[in-house]
Amino acid sequence: MNIEVTNYIESSADSLQEILVELRKLIFSIVPNAKEQYKWSRPVYATDKDFCYIKTTKKNVTLGFFDFKKISTNQHLIEGTGKSMRHIKLSGVDEIAKLEIEKMIQEAIKYPGTNK
Repeated sequence: MNIEVTNYIESSADSLQEILVELRKLIFSIVPNAKEQYKWSRPVYATDKDFCYIKTTKKNVTLGFFDFKKISTNQHLIEGTGKSMRHIKLSGVDEIAKLEIEKMIQEAIKYPGTNK
């Protein structure tokens, strides 16, 4: 785990820290070999390519996807106008299970033409 990411989480608002910690754990449980980086002022997760990031706003945690078109689960909740990058906002730790975030991350790491 990256110390800069740990510092980012610990310096975030108390109301958002639990969401950040749970997302971090979830990402590593799905992708144990994920590279955790701190770039663009946020935690970024990658395998061969960046696949997601987490970021705080005043009231939410944003879980962003670098290739959102791969995601079919809760596609209607994905926000943004980026050509390939878009995000979903989480305001409570309970939304991680409720919104099937695990499934969304699994879809985000799949490579074209494979089941991985």
